[in-house]
Amino acid sequence: MMMRYYVIAGEASGDLHASNLVKELKKTDSQSSFRGWGGDLMKEQGVDIIKHYRDLAFMGFAEVIANIGTILNNIRYCKKDIKKYNPDAVILVDYPGFNLRIAKWAKSQGFKTIYYISPQVWAWKESRVHGIKQYVDRMYVILPFEKEFFQKWKYDVEYVGNPLGEVIDTARNQLSHQTLADDSPINKKNIVALLPGSRKQEIEKKLPLMLEASKSFPDHNFVVAKASVLDDDYYASFLEQYPKVRTIRNKTYALLLQSKAALVTSGTATLETALVGVPQVVCYKGNPVSYAIAKRLVKIKYISLVNLIMDKPVVKELIQDELTVENIITELKKITEDKDVIRQINEDYDQLRKLLAEGGNASEKAAKSIASFLRTKNAEKQTISKAV
Repeated sequence: MMMRYYVIAGEASGDLHASNLVKELKKTDSQSSFRGWGGDLMKEQGVDIIKHYRDLAFMGFAEVIANIGTILNNIRYCKKDIKKYNPDAVILVDYPGFNLRIAKWAKSQGFKTIYYISPQVWAWKESRVHGIKQYVDRMYVILPFEKEFFQKWKYDVEYVGNPLGEVIDTARNQLSHQTLADDSPINKKNIVALLPGSRKQEIEKKLPLMLEASKSFPDHNFVVAKASVLDDDYYASFLEQYPKVRTIRNKTYALLLQSKAALVTSGTATLETALVGVPQVVCYKGNPVSYAIAKRLVKIKYISLVNLIMDKPVVKELIQDELTVENIITELKKITEDKDVIRQINEDYDQLRKLLAEGGNASEKAAKSIASFLRTKNAEKQTISKAV
């Protein structure tokens, strides 16, 4: 039976994981069709992209309030488009501020609602689980502790493993068969990767500090991973005073796989860096108002996924006022020069990989479960129709 899926991802990491999920769903039914919101990776897998995630990138409480009109217009447009497409299921990938609103509406309209990569309700406003239980038919989680968290609320979710493991394994295999050009900026020694994020508001707060810190490491090669959605001219203003700093685009994993250390903005990139095996310093600096609000609401001990999953400070986090050039230099020296620090990080990374590998191939498991769920629901619907 040909299935019609409407898939919504609102940022780069969601686009990546959604694209792999779509790839696996097509294996369960090659005739399936896909429409939705996302990016270039989803488009490559045959998804009819209605709106690109680069137009959805609002982060922080203050930023959301400032752009509330645009956000509400996007939600209205999305609802209208879903209704027009009339999918068998709406698949929501992370991006909770937007997707939870869509999930509630979609359920009220009779659509099957599937959530892949759970909203981080364990971080703040746990009570949202009550609503999620009512309007999300199937929830797939990718962090080991999330299943236990939802069980506390009597909500049965499925842990499918973490999809980053398979993504990085693929990148590692591809790189082993490639020869980088001699003039490639990442064909160097003592590389320090700079991953300042993909949104302008986070890059503007972190990249200048990272670049200034690079002056204290003349024997290292600093390389900035550019966001695919931002053009070269945007980065030029940051880099004009740092002629030795190079850049790459669309080769972040290749960069990490050859790096000695990394400065990484908080988020999925911290986990990616850890799974590759690169010692890192996690950098976060947000809008002061947004941070003050978040600090009152968020209940978690750490900001990076690495530390959250391991439940201990595996990597150093420099947050808000602690993110200074001086502190970056101090911590970067530790992870490039202190053998004991480097050894401990690598041992913790090994434990992290083992923990995440327990779930198996996340994209494949989630796709098979989704297909099975929809087949069961369709069979039940047909049985009821015949009985009537």
